[in-house]
Amino acid sequence: MKPDECDFVVVGGGIVGLAVARELLIRHPGSRLCVLEAGRRIGEHQTGRSSGVIHAGIYYRPGSLKARLCAQGAKELYEYCDEHGIAYAKAGKLIVATGEDELAGLNELERRGRANEVEGLRRLGGDEIREVESEAAGVAALHSPDTGVVDFVAVAESYAADVVRAGGTIHFDAGVAEVEHQLGAIRLRHAQGSTRASAAVFCAGLWSDRLAVACGAPIDPRIVPFRGSYLEVTGPAASAVRGNVYPVPDPNLPFLGAHLTRTLDGRLLIGPSALLAPTRDAYRLRAVRWRDLGETLAWPGTWRLATRHWRAGLHELRHAIRRGAPVDEAARMVPALRGARVIAARPGIRAQALARDGTLVDDFVIHRTERAVHVRNAPSPAATSSLPLARLIADEALG
Repeated sequence: MKPDECDFVVVGGGIVGLAVARELLIRHPGSRLCVLEAGRRIGEHQTGRSSGVIHAGIYYRPGSLKARLCAQGAKELYEYCDEHGIAYAKAGKLIVATGEDELAGLNELERRGRANEVEGLRRLGGDEIREVESEAAGVAALHSPDTGVVDFVAVAESYAADVVRAGGTIHFDAGVAEVEHQLGAIRLRHAQGSTRASAAVFCAGLWSDRLAVACGAPIDPRIVPFRGSYLEVTGPAASAVRGNVYPVPDPNLPFLGAHLTRTLDGRLLIGPSALLAPTRDAYRLRAVRWRDLGETLAWPGTWRLATRHWRAGLHELRHAIRRGAPVDEAARMVPALRGARVIAARPGIRAQALARDGTLVDDFVIHRTERAVHVRNAPSPAATSSLPLARLIADEALG
């Protein structure tokens, strides 16, 4: 039964929301806490639709929240998995520069990785790349041996079990529609009724901006959905890569480029793409929600983004239309993939915060309103960083 009253309510049953619920109960054992999840199961959206990579902390601007939390989060996540019997694989990651024009970008990644104290990070020359990945080729690369893969849904389910053991409750099909501030409390009206709480934490992912604004937070930034498509390599070419192979990303965008991931269950994925989507849960290409599309088109940042990065947009559109395009791109790093057979894999939607000026927000964003904390931007590496990120959010909620 959903509670009518509690001490804490957490909105969102993804990995971050469940980590926050777990942290609040660790700090306040015996408190009444419930998690309200709009979907029918744990990890229905971003948590269950990523490549499952545990990032080491290479990409992020030193001093940013991502940089501060990722390396620590990876360490804690591996320890948590060991303690709870959750399988993972440390297959490592290669970031490959395929031409001289990418060396400046690789140098910047190396600088960031060392500033962020990424363990085991080393620079490889072109002749050393094959020592790590026998089929990979390039002029230089970075190797991160501590990068791994895990089933983030399994991690989230374990967090959920921790919450329940500590006395919390989790409620599905309970999407929040309205928020009302009352004397000394906040009331959330949801699909199963209403719940009154002393404090609320919103980890609502794709719908985080709407709920934040409903509580009085600034309208900026706006969530815009980016659809990420994956391809699964089939046939003999599927054995060409042992671990994870990434390109040098565009430094002006918070996406890592179409990369190769060896999943925990042994599949080889290419992707994801990053195409602006017409709806916030556009897992089917033809899905359109007019409210979502209208909000995206009405937001000034959308047009400024399109003007600034139209070439990148055309590149992603080409990848979405022609299945061979991401394969060709992957073959630049791993020539054995040229002409590889692929099938469509499960797509995902990235909840990306977009500022009014057209800037794609690259760091975690947390806002406070009366009796509430709002996670406004928590893309990758939020899952990797979930345990220390939860502590940071709990500090805000209890501050």
